[in-house]
Amino acid sequence: MRILIVGAAGMIGRKLAERLVRDATPGGPIAHATLADLIEPPPLPEAEFGVRVTAADLADASTVDDLVADRPDVVFHLAAVVSGEAEADFDKGYRVNVDGTRHLLEAVRSVGSGYCPRLVFSSSIAVFGPPYPELIGDDHPTAPMTSYGTQKAVAELLVSDYSRRGFLDGISLRLPTICVRPGKPNKAASGFFSSIIREPLSGHEAVLPVPEDVRHWFASPRAAVGFLVHAASLDGDALGDRRAVTMPGVSATVGEMIDSLRRIAGTRAVELIRRVPDETTMRMVASWPGRFDTRRALQLGFEAEDDFDEIIRAHAEDELDGVGTVAA
Repeated sequence: MRILIVGAAGMIGRKLAERLVRDATPGGPIAHATLADLIEPPPLPEAEFGVRVTAADLADASTVDDLVADRPDVVFHLAAVVSGEAEADFDKGYRVNVDGTRHLLEAVRSVGSGYCPRLVFSSSIAVFGPPYPELIGDDHPTAPMTSYGTQKAVAELLVSDYSRRGFLDGISLRLPTICVRPGKPNKAASGFFSSIIREPLSGHEAVLPVPEDVRHWFASPRAAVGFLVHAASLDGDALGDRRAVTMPGVSATVGEMIDSLRRIAGTRAVELIRRVPDETTMRMVASWPGRFDTRRALQLGFEAEDDFDEIIRAHAEDELDGVGTVAA
């Protein structure tokens, strides 16, 4: 089996590549993997299969054909301009998130000769928009209130149509907000959700720009990688014509997240959170969904954490070898 990861230099892309090295089972033994991103991804020195790392800009159609020239069996499309940046730079968001996706799908189609790989696209719950029911199902209208959500919704439709026409066998995973993200903050508007947990666990101050009653939908990076791996080998017949699936997760308010941090790392950690209201962030967050009916995803075999305590513990185990310096 040959694998292509587009967006392999990002946090989820790196973790996915490491998971494939460790488990090597997205539907069969891996013979070769190509890791591509705008900047050259890190190599995989421990891999027992062939690995090629390359810099590629999906927004440049002339560079994309090379990525699928060796006919990968599974294509993970993770590359994107994140939410806050897509809102701030309209042209860049559409160039990468819409045009870049179309270029990749066209490159797959142009291979021809019966080539039909599994394509796993990382979409987002940002495709949904208010008004929301108590539980949001897969069939809730996609009426996004941000440019990022609109771009993801357009890409989902492209994946579905190219699948319907038999050019590829696609699935779009509507990911929850991934929390707790390791490393430095990115330009995602949702980045504060990770910061208010990650920084206090390491003994640093964090800024909270929204009220504690804000509710949102979360999964850990560990769960996100699990979604991608499972999707790579999922029977396409089980998906039918409905190629976009909302992933399971944990619904929690900011206050409940802070309560989980207190239980796991103590009051000293919570005291490092500084409340600094930000009107721009609050306006964006107000349009985000907070609770989902993911029975379809669960029936398809996708799994996530059961509560936010488990999400924090996953971060501590995977990134901190414990619960962080604050609780020491």
